[in-house]
Amino acid sequence: MSSSRTARTSTTGSSTSSPSEAAGLDLIACGALAQPAAEIAARRGWPVTVHPLPPLLHNQPQLIAAEVRPLAQRLVAAGHHVAIGYADCGTYGALDEVCAELGVERLPGLHCYDVIAGPDRLTRLFEEQPGTYVLTDFLVRSFARTVVRELGLDRFPELRADYFGSYTRVVWLAEQPDDELRGLAEEAAAALGLPLNVVDAGQAGLEAALAKLVTRCAQRSGAGTDPASPRRRR
Repeated sequence: MSSSRTARTSTTGSSTSSPSEAAGLDLIACGALAQPAAEIAARRGWPVTVHPLPPLLHNQPQLIAAEVRPLAQRLVAAGHHVAIGYADCGTYGALDEVCAELGVERLPGLHCYDVIAGPDRLTRLFEEQPGTYVLTDFLVRSFARTVVRELGLDRFPELRADYFGSYTRVVWLAEQPDDELRGLAEEAAAALGLPLNVVDAGQAGLEAALAKLVTRCAQRSGAGTDPASPRRRR
């Protein structure tokens, strides 16, 4: 996925409906979560419009809140129901300040790993081996760009020991595993010189978190939508 902004993705079948007509939710999402969030919403029939932000913001988390705020302000001012498709993600409460300021909610947890695998499972993984490096499906696909190139390992491979010398294993939180992704995960672990462990995480965590956001949006709008019951598309 490119680090440039991408167009918003609507799962309602028509992006011209007003928020009040569609009782929909505008989700300002991390680029790493935007595609699976849109796929889940489409499958469940939820009226969610996803606004992806660049996934490489995670390399500079101090910039995330500043990117989220103006877009959220514009959408709220236009009467949209808005939620933030980030966990805290290294902002150290800055995203929570945006949420409190605008009266919106975000995904739960400290980071996207919590959303995907659940905080209890993440805690156990780190307690088992503190030197655990975690990959998601997105990171597996984009490893050459978001890790190797961004850290300069393609130009200065000797930096690998400086960056990853304290790690003891790679854990891939497999959301939708297939042979291609497994091969890429193995290549990523080999590039770091670490063994690979695969954890079958699935998409249930992200789906449950999105369901709560959609439910609360429906309650605020008075639409009374139950996310467990797929909406009919227009």
